Amino acid sequence: MISKKMQQEVAGSSAIRAMFLEGKEMAAKIGAENVYDFSLGNPMTPVPAEYNQAIIDAVQTESSLELHGYMDNAGYPETRQAVADNLNKRFGTVFESRHITMTVGAAGALNIVFKAILDPGDEVLAFAPYFGEYRGYVANHQGILKEVAPDTETFQPDFADFERKITEKTKAVIINNPVNPTGVVYSEETIQTMAGIMDAKQKEYGHEIYMVSDEPYRELVYDGCQAPFLTKYYDNTFVTYSFSKSLSIPGERIGYVAVSPGIADCEQVCSALSVANRILGFVNAPSLMQKAVAKAIDATTDVAYYDRNRKLIYDKLISLGFTCAKPQGAFYLFIKSPEAEEKKFVEMAKKHHILLVGGTTFSCPGYVRLAYCVSYEMIERSLPAFEKLAEETLGL
Repeated sequence: MISKKMQQEVAGSSAIRAMFLEGKEMAAKIGAENVYDFSLGNPMTPVPAEYNQAIIDAVQTESSLELHGYMDNAGYPETRQAVADNLNKRFGTVFESRHITMTVGAAGALNIVFKAILDPGDEVLAFAPYFGEYRGYVANHQGILKEVAPDTETFQPDFADFERKITEKTKAVIINNPVNPTGVVYSEETIQTMAGIMDAKQKEYGHEIYMVSDEPYRELVYDGCQAPFLTKYYDNTFVTYSFSKSLSIPGERIGYVAVSPGIADCEQVCSALSVANRILGFVNAPSLMQKAVAKAIDATTDVAYYDRNRKLIYDKLISLGFTCAKPQGAFYLFIKSPEAEEKKFVEMAKKHHILLVGGTTFSCPGYVRLAYCVSYEMIERSLPAFEKLAEETLGL
């Protein structure tokens, strides 16, 4: 029999994936063109040509031993240097290759960070609403996740609650910017306020409180917005990143951790990440993908594609009377449920073949998430269904 803990994990397995599978079943019954699946944040834009060519070049020019063999647990030196150079050029930072650890996506990055810094019973704060897998990642390493209540008017952090929630047991704070599921971007002023609170608490309690910035949507921003790069504001910072969204390659599982050069005990921290990569079983990030991202480090996805989708679906839903914060980044809308019980609203949407994910998944009941990383044509086809849903739930 599987462990009791794993039995609980299986019972509470991802609602997002479950909705995705339900959409497949619905499509088989009524036709895919009649299902409006906004459940999964699966990138829709084409993979940049530079990335595909980099894979071809690596296969054709690299020796098999070099391309497919083991390397340092932290990754190929040239890939780590390419990441460091790219960050320094874009954000005015001073990373060296030793500050970069290549990882199996952002999930792998977060897990090696928590493996490196958490002792049993340490607390990690997350700002609700947040990506639900954070709970599992923290628990994997015997930490305890604590939630900071949301300001549901703006979905910016509630700083008063944040300051109250930091205790002597707090070891880290997870920042997701731009935010999944709201699409909100934390401004420079927000980050500076957050960093000031954390710095004061570090001094009060006499130990490091780490900022762990999860940034897979960093490049997906709109209307001239930019997500601040956190190592510029707070020394004890880890930046975790995935190329899944910026290059539309979620299945390739390639990302990195960037350690602030100013972090306490920097050399020891970097060594701990490398060892965590090995003992957690990742060993190293995929070799071919490391070669490819090093060559295509400046490539980006077509952000205008998502922006066009964002404008169409946001404007339509607002015109119908739905309420949601206008997203500045990522590819999600977080819509206030017209029904007190969000599950009821999700079920009502299904009757119109619209698949949404309940906000409880993100520790923010009373809302639903809509992922608009879909085809523009599907959004257009879905609009009459949203009109019917609005009539049923808003009484229009």
